[in-house]
Amino acid sequence: MVRVTPTRTLAALLSLGLLTAACSSDDPPPPPTGPSGNSSGMVAVAASVDLYTKDPQRVDLGLVMPDNSFVSFGTVDVAFSLVGDAAHPGPTTTATFVPTFGTPERSDGPAVTQPNEGRGVYEATDVVFDTAGVWVAEVTADVEGLGSQTAQASFAVQEHPSLPAPGDRAQPTENLTVDSKGVPLAAIDSRAATKGSIPDPELHEWTIARAIAEGRPALVAFATPVFCVSRFCGPVTEMVEDLARRYDDRAVFIHVEIWKDYDQQVLNQAALDWLRMPNGDLTEPWLFLIGADGTISDRWSSMWSESEVETELEALPPMRG
Repeated sequence: MVRVTPTRTLAALLSLGLLTAACSSDDPPPPPTGPSGNSSGMVAVAASVDLYTKDPQRVDLGLVMPDNSFVSFGTVDVAFSLVGDAAHPGPTTTATFVPTFGTPERSDGPAVTQPNEGRGVYEATDVVFDTAGVWVAEVTADVEGLGSQTAQASFAVQEHPSLPAPGDRAQPTENLTVDSKGVPLAAIDSRAATKGSIPDPELHEWTIARAIAEGRPALVAFATPVFCVSRFCGPVTEMVEDLARRYDDRAVFIHVEIWKDYDQQVLNQAALDWLRMPNGDLTEPWLFLIGADGTISDRWSSMWSESEVETELEALPPMRG
């Protein structure tokens, strides 16, 4: 049985505000290790999935307070270390806040916010893990009104990725489109279940297989905006729609819905092809950038910066025809 799961423990993600009504895993990854050296009770949660060794990784971290408010905006310091090996120091870096799409920009430093004021993750980029195992991220934030706060989050790092990764050939998947016959509209985009129509048909015109066959770069979002295990799925799909309007000369844009039939717990085959983990779980949302040669050039999990994706789209040559 395939289970759609959150990326971290149920309780931690509920605190972070990432989770709506959804399935949970029977064997979740290591929980956040909680407040360390601070009196506020700030907790760090690792939001990234399928981290692996050797290649540069993005590591997303959420910071939450005991009253379910968040720590948002600005930058924080992060030090990584391998659990159980004090003599094995890991990389240190600065992580920058990535807000959900539509969140007003702020230039000040970390502050305690309510969900309607700031929701997102702190992203550390180009992090290289040299050893597989359980790692800890120690986050230090200079929070407005609270001063220096420290918290830790643990997460697993594998030797190799379990899901499609940069450098891999993209699978020529026949995902559902607006031309698919005999399927409910909600199987193409879950928002059709409440809206009565597909709100972003331009994201449902191409299959991944067709884009590869025609040599078109493709930006592919796997997300279920209505039945999401995180509250990021709606905003990230809207972000991809925004990018599609502005960069339709650089790539084709595809949204793959996770559920074929949510009531019967039937998943779309395209989601299974790309996102099923070895233990049977499936995590989302994900974003993949596929080059004109059919090779995956980048991927993002959980959350992503629109400006970061824009930079990669702008680097693509304009498409012909």
